[in-house]
Amino acid sequence: MDEKVLAAQKWVNATYYKAGITQVGLAPEDGKTGWGTMYAFTRALQYELGITPVSNSFGPTTLAKLAERNDIGPGEPNANIRKIVQHALFCKGYWGGDGQGTYALDTSRSVVELKSNAGLDSSNGAVQPKVFKALLSMDAYVLLSGGSEKVREIQRWLNGRYFNKSTFYVGPCDGIYSRDVQTALMKAIQYEIGIPEAQATGNFGEGTKVGLRNHTLTPGNTGVFVQLFSAACVFNEPVQIGDDTYFTSFKSTYDDKLITWVSKFQEFSNLTSTGVGDFPTWAQLLVSTGDPDRFVTGCDTRFTITPAIGKDLYNAGHRYVGRYLYQPPNTIDKYIKPGELENIFAAGLRVFPIFQDNGRLLSDFTYAKGYAAGQLAHSRALYYGFNRGTVIYFAVDYDATSEQISSNIVPYFQGVSSALANQGKRYVHGVYGSRNVCSSVTKATYARYSFVSGMSWGFSGNLGFPMPANWSFTQIKEIGKIPSADGPYDLDQDAHRDGTDEGQNTVNKVVEPAGEFIAYVEKLYSLAVSYGKGDPNRLVMEYTREQGYSDMSWWALIGNLDKEFISYANARGASLLKEFTDPFTGHTLGAEHLLATANGHYLKEQPTSGDRGGAGDVTGWAGDLYTFYGEWRRDSDSYPNPYTYCTDRLAKIGVPSTFSFPDLIEDADGYLLAERLRREKGTKSIVDIVREHYGSNGDGARRFKRYYTQRFGGSTSTAASLARYMLTMEIDPVISTGREFLISKNAGGNGSVLMPWMLPGDRLDNFCKGFADQLKARADSES
Repeated sequence: MDEKVLAAQKWVNATYYKAGITQVGLAPEDGKTGWGTMYAFTRALQYELGITPVSNSFGPTTLAKLAERNDIGPGEPNANIRKIVQHALFCKGYWGGDGQGTYALDTSRSVVELKSNAGLDSSNGAVQPKVFKALLSMDAYVLLSGGSEKVREIQRWLNGRYFNKSTFYVGPCDGIYSRDVQTALMKAIQYEIGIPEAQATGNFGEGTKVGLRNHTLTPGNTGVFVQLFSAACVFNEPVQIGDDTYFTSFKSTYDDKLITWVSKFQEFSNLTSTGVGDFPTWAQLLVSTGDPDRFVTGCDTRFTITPAIGKDLYNAGHRYVGRYLYQPPNTIDKYIKPGELENIFAAGLRVFPIFQDNGRLLSDFTYAKGYAAGQLAHSRALYYGFNRGTVIYFAVDYDATSEQISSNIVPYFQGVSSALANQGKRYVHGVYGSRNVCSSVTKATYARYSFVSGMSWGFSGNLGFPMPANWSFTQIKEIGKIPSADGPYDLDQDAHRDGTDEGQNTVNKVVEPAGEFIAYVEKLYSLAVSYGKGDPNRLVMEYTREQGYSDMSWWALIGNLDKEFISYANARGASLLKEFTDPFTGHTLGAEHLLATANGHYLKEQPTSGDRGGAGDVTGWAGDLYTFYGEWRRDSDSYPNPYTYCTDRLAKIGVPSTFSFPDLIEDADGYLLAERLRREKGTKSIVDIVREHYGSNGDGARRFKRYYTQRFGGSTSTAASLARYMLTMEIDPVISTGREFLISKNAGGNGSVLMPWMLPGDRLDNFCKGFADQLKARADSES
């Protein structure tokens, strides 16, 4: 609670509602700035301006009435209006003055500071009408947690350049890309291409499209259109291609760095990679459909794919078609019909299955309904014979808000994930919905791929949100009444991203999960047995970690390798398998990191005390936590809260990090393989353990549950305590020296780094709690 905010709330209530001016209503008296307080001040201002009836909206009438007066300052004759300015400043976090209406130097300085923060002319401390509107909003004008200085620079530039445009209003300068920021950028583009101010709505209409087609940007171009284009690029960063992450910056010259970033963005967006700012690239940066008329290879439809329709689709360039696994009772006919999959495959098409059980209302989404949906989807996919590893897209077919995503949509998908885990994870869940839905569900439940409802460009969840990093399909245009020999049909055109979900072109195919990896381990184990020296299980792990995990630090941590065996195996045709596909999530796993972690845990058994760790942990989760801590210190200016940093970035899909989601899988699997191998040594080999872990009914289907229970005691307090111990322990000089090196390396090379033991205790506790809670969330997804 802020005492000055509480005083502001009490003032507005006492001055108006409690004095009989009931139309102003009541502000909450909780000492916390919120919309309820800002609306009360807005209504109070309207009352003072003689507006009836008053409302929560600070609209054209309020602006016009303010414009009739001089800018609000020391000379404002209405004392209550001066007091509203002062109390609103307190609610914004600025010093308002005496709160008695004395518009003295301190009030003026705060207004100057606010305007400067917002990128506006701050040569005087008067409040212009648009500044008053900003003052009575919940927008922030300083960098917020999770915000970017680059985004804030653009926000301030937009405010400063377009403040005097009649349809432009002061936007936030918090460093966070949002719907309001997206709209501001669109308006700016419309002003610059010559659309009249009154018609500059921020919508991606035909006039905007024509204007952008006339403003293709090429290397060497300079000026405001490069600034607008590069701003859009910043709003869509980072771009991740494989293991490489690309960032850009706000600039006025189309230089080599911008060319590189644009080329990678085009590759990510499945556009022709030219590095040129052409219309398809402008469109992809600005609106969820992108260029709706571009050539695409995907589609989805509720209509049955007959041989004739399949042939037409193929001839039109389509290679992927989305079809429905299920049709709710008393709804439109759209599910896959008997024999239809054969028609699809015969036409040369691949199918990606969609599951939708209504999904158009908030009430359609709860954990229980998600669990039921996951079970039903598994049953339907099994009925059709879909192969193991098929991605099923579960639909959110309405514009869910961020609040609804948190309250209902994420729990629904947690239910879906749990149900699929309960069935052995034969199938993998994907998500269909707006950009915000797809990104949020992926972050919280690790959906493998996103199918974006990009056609719904007006969805709030598609405005102010970049494309999900794991997008595979995106709807861009609806085509109706397409003629065919079997009658007309409707179709949604879908862009497909190369290298993602390829759908299925067969059913009922027997697929050995992780078969390539199992065969690799089997071959190495056979060579290790024939080698005749040492522990064959250990030799398999050592061979695999030799290239990437065998330097002096690893030697000091867990010992040296048997170089003779490596030479022996290579001479007999062995070669390193670097990666394979995880059968339970569809993600690519690194065999080197996985078996290096297993090697560490196998050689260095965990301490008997539950909240103590050792060298084995450093080869897995603790080593990843060291690098991740360094990343937080690197980003701590924009992410001062370590718990939030863990929530947003630890082991998340599509988030560049040294502690990625596949890293967490490799940490878990490496530990589980090693522990089981130690327990069953002499009875089972590493080949047996690997086959049973990744097999059709494999233990890996509940890897996180088992890992959380076995290594961390199934307790967040134990996990947090163990993390704290590993971040601060000094009894092992090898670990402490390596830890400091890893943290410093990943902190961005900024010289002195605040090490974990230097942090205030509560901040380190928050970091450790963030790690523990993320572990628990993964375990809970398999419950």
